[in-house]
Amino acid sequence: MEKRFNGNFTQQEPIPEEGIDAALAVLRSGRLHRYNTVDGEVGETALLEQEFAEMVGAKYCLAVASGGYAIATALRAVGVLSGDTVLSNAFTLAPVPGAIFSVGAVPIYVGVTQDLTIDLDDLKSKLPQARFLLLSHMRGHICDMDRLMDMCREASVTVIEDCAHTMGASFRGVPSGRHGAVACYSTQTYKHANSGEGGLLVSDDPEIAARAILMSGSYMMHGRHIAAPPPEVFERLKYVTPNISGRMDNLRAAILRPQLRDLPERVERWNVLYHVMEHALANAPQVVVPKRPQDEAYVGSSFQFLLPDFPSDTITGFIKRCENRGVELKWFGEPEPKGFTSRYDSWQFTSIERMPETDDVLRGLIDMRLPLTFSKRDCELIAEIICQELNAG
Repeated sequence: MEKRFNGNFTQQEPIPEEGIDAALAVLRSGRLHRYNTVDGEVGETALLEQEFAEMVGAKYCLAVASGGYAIATALRAVGVLSGDTVLSNAFTLAPVPGAIFSVGAVPIYVGVTQDLTIDLDDLKSKLPQARFLLLSHMRGHICDMDRLMDMCREASVTVIEDCAHTMGASFRGVPSGRHGAVACYSTQTYKHANSGEGGLLVSDDPEIAARAILMSGSYMMHGRHIAAPPPEVFERLKYVTPNISGRMDNLRAAILRPQLRDLPERVERWNVLYHVMEHALANAPQVVVPKRPQDEAYVGSSFQFLLPDFPSDTITGFIKRCENRGVELKWFGEPEPKGFTSRYDSWQFTSIERMPETDDVLRGLIDMRLPLTFSKRDCELIAEIICQELNAG
């Protein structure tokens, strides 16, 4: 009898009891709005910002309503204007080009390598076309950040980092998000800290941070932020920066704070699961597992592999057989996007220049979540089913 996996690929761990207790305290107070505090009280959101800034080594931090809002705010804060061109990954999720489009800018897509990082050679050829790069560390794969930053500095291109999948990761010891001018993180349910929806923005630049805080809807209460620039920066900007409200509330911040303290332990657990999958599929015939460079300290909260030589109908059959045995795989090569698998050619709100090498990568790309509700044994079974169904095709 064939073995079947009976777990749930979208089931997250419960919120820590400390977070539940803190959330109940916020609910009992009724003071959910981040600026609704009593004399002498520091709100949960301000404390979250302070703690996250310390965690990643940033001077300033802002908590907002979503990762997508953080990205759009970061683009505005660094000076992206309507009609500007912004370079970005062809392999990313729809909110990234969506954020570019939302500020009236035009995305120019950069190719992806077989290791699922941005193609630095393609980037170099396209740097003259833009003053900004919105770099997405898609599915937690980090490119050679030293080389990328050298190229962008030489071309006077400002880097905004999308770290939705790299909270807790680093490159050569530098936390993800600390290379560019500003970085954005997500706390949506399927990310590394879970508040349902939410986002964080960090920067060392006082004007970028002040603009972001004002745009988030601080009105004139920016003095209640802890991880913020000094008052004189706000004085220069407060009358010329629009309010585009998107604040985080104290309830979500209360849920997040203990999760951030637990993040190093959670990263270790994710990587145990990732290594099980990597070991099982590394030598499977016709399967390519992306190489992880030694300089990258990653968070294995999802797993990807490529089937570069498989015809589309063979991949379709493989995906269906795995599904029948309880293994939920996402395929970026599907003709129609499903769930989170849209590709750059799906974002037809702007003109698209085809990239044949990137198309070849995405055509065979398989993706799966590794929630922490899985055990090591669960991943061993999932890998066994995948290998069996690859051979069956």
